[in-house]
This record gives sequence, C-alpha cells and structure tokens, in this order.
Amino acid sequence: MSKIAIRIEGLSKSYRISHNTHRNRYRTIQDEVVDLVRRPWRRQDENGQSREFWALKDVSLDIEQGEVLGIIGRNGAGKSTLLKILSRITDPTNGYADVYGRMGSLLEVGTGFHPELTGRENIFLNGAILGMRRREIQSKFDEIVAFAEVEQFIDMPVKRYSSGMYTRLAFSVAAHLDPEILVVDEVLAVGDAAFQKKCLGQMEAVANSGRTVLFVSHQMNTVRKLCTRCVWLDAGQIQSVGNTINTVSAYEATLSSIHDGRDRGGEYAAAKFLRWEILSPPAEQTNLLTTLDPVTLRLVVQVNRPIRDGHHGIALRNSENQLMWAWATSHLALGEGVHNFTYALPTLPLRPGVYQWHVSIYDEQNLLDAWYCVPELIIGTVPLSHPRDEWSGVLNVPCIFQAEERNR
Repeated sequence: MSKIAIRIEGLSKSYRISHNTHRNRYRTIQDEVVDLVRRPWRRQDENGQSREFWALKDVSLDIEQGEVLGIIGRNGAGKSTLLKILSRITDPTNGYADVYGRMGSLLEVGTGFHPELTGRENIFLNGAILGMRRREIQSKFDEIVAFAEVEQFIDMPVKRYSSGMYTRLAFSVAAHLDPEILVVDEVLAVGDAAFQKKCLGQMEAVANSGRTVLFVSHQMNTVRKLCTRCVWLDAGQIQSVGNTINTVSAYEATLSSIHDGRDRGGEYAAAKFLRWEILSPPAEQTNLLTTLDPVTLRLVVQVNRPIRDGHHGIALRNSENQLMWAWATSHLALGEGVHNFTYALPTLPLRPGVYQWHVSIYDEQNLLDAWYCVPELIIGTVPLSHPRDEWSGVLNVPCIFQAEERNR
C-alpha cells in the first residue's frame, strides 16, 4: 500500500486587495510606519475600498511517496501560492496541508540564502534547517559545489554572486541535501541550456531514488518527460488531475484561445491567430531555440471573411516586457481560409531566457485580432557574452578577441 507524502484538505488562501485612491503616489518608509500605527483605528473602507481575492480555493489532494507530480496552469493560477503553503512560507486561510518528510524547496532564486553569508556558510545553514548533521552536509559538500560550478567563489558572500551563480548554487543545495520531498518552481526557465539539462538530469536522479518531487513549469515537454502525474490549476482551483499526457494535452488545448483578458471573437471572428511554431532549426519542442543559426517561424491564421487592405505586425518582448524586435507589413489581401505567415530571420541572437511574441492583424485600420502567443519562446542557446549576468546585456553574439604585443 502506497504511503502519503503530502495530504492537502480544503486548502484556501485569500488576500485583501485595497483600492485606495490616496495611495497612488510613491510611499516612503515613514508613510508605512505611520500607516501601521493608524491602521487599528481606521475603518476598513476609509479613503477607498478593498476586495477579497482567493489565490487558492478549496484544494484537496493526496501526493504519494516517490511520486513526481507536475503542477501546471497559467500565471496567477495559484501554483506558487500552493508551493509556498506546503513549504510553510505562507499560512493558509482555510484548510490544512500535512507534510510527512523533510522538504527542500526552490521557489525562487536563492530562497533561504542569507546574502551576507558565503556560499559555504549558506550550504551548511540550509542543511541545518533541513535537520541534517554537519557530517551529513560535509559528505555532500564537494558534490554540491561541483554541480553549481562555483568552486572559486564558494567563500565569497552570495550577495556578490551573479544571478546565474545564485541560481546554480540554490538548485544544487536543494537537490543534493537529501530532502525526502523536493519542491521546484520553474527553475528550468533560468540559466543556459547546458545548466537546464543538468538540472533536469539531477531531478530525474532524485525522482528515481524514490523521493517525492513537486515540479512547477511552463515547459510542457519537460513536464511530460519528468512527471508521472499532473495537476492543472486554474483560478486557484483544481481543473484536472491525473495522467500527465492527458492532463497536459487538455491544458494545451485551451491555450490557443487564451488572450490578454479580452474576447477574441471565437470561431466567427473576422480573423484569428491559431498557433505558432519554429519550423527551423529543429529542436526538442517547437517553441525552443538552441542555436544561432537562421530561424524560420510560422503563424497559422484563420480568416473568416476576405481582408482587402490588411496590416500585420509582430513584436518580441522579454520577461520584463521590454521590446526586443518588431516588424510589420501592409496591403495584405487574404481570402477566406487558413493562412500560414512565415518569417525568415538570419539569426535571433538573444541571451538565454523566456520571451513572448505579440502579433496583430488589421483590415483598413480595424483591429481583427491581437494575440500574446502561447507557449512562450524559450531561448536555450549557449551564453556567449559576459559571464556575469548583470553585464551580459540583451544580445548573445560571439566575439573574436586577440591580444598581441605592439611594436614600438
């Protein structure tokens, strides 16, 4: 009979969102202190209104020991809130979650690290928090440092690490200190392709050792490869739970209709973007780019009435919504039916990370459809720029350097 690693019953989490018209300006620390003192004597609705937002609502689930569970869903679906409650970072509003075993969590870069301590000191600190003895931590120390590739920086305060170094060490600590339950939130979207591949291999090793893994990711092929069962969260509630292939396929089927909150007109819209993909170079998944070779993209568009004077634009933005590239064309004449829009680029030399296409189509200055393409574009090329993340910039291009003595 299988043993339970985590039991979740009626788990809910609510937040109070304030709509205060007097708080739009920048607030100082003094403002916050004064507000804290006055709060007990102020009416709830004074100078504005507030409403209740449920990040999780009545979630119940049993997770068995040794299970590799994928947790999927759109941004804001409640995935991270669930993991924070399980990791005892956030308290639930209602319900409970019982965790049977020692848990290691990687919810964001460097969770649990003290910035003033060195890498070495943080490794021992995290091990102590997990209840491990110093001898146990010492036996894993060399393996952790080698995996993270931070040997020469291990006695430097982690506040001086680049975000890449921080991430590598944080993942290595979480995965190597023998937690019985490993919780990982989207770590494979960070770092270069080689590190992502190494992380995936380590997570597979953890899973094969019989430990329990909870894995949140937007990379559906990785979820399919790693997870034995999958939970789909939507608006804080369980939409579906079960076999990974079936659950992921059902979730992906809804993505083509996802937009930025506006109705895109359904099947009777004048025009509608259906999907996008990378035609070349080939990769493990159609939204992954792993080389600096020429790139060919394709968008599939359904046109339900003739477009006489069409205008089409495409833009690429990074995770911080900065514009990376844009292009447009005019005077398109499109008949009814399904059309392929194909784009050939000599290269797409962006630093590794997550990006998003935004496309639109007009007819005689009337917007027919606009779409933030899903899934997101994943750039997984080998980093070629400055080794410190804060100096690596936007572009990821090779550089030929030569140093030679100059004759006087």
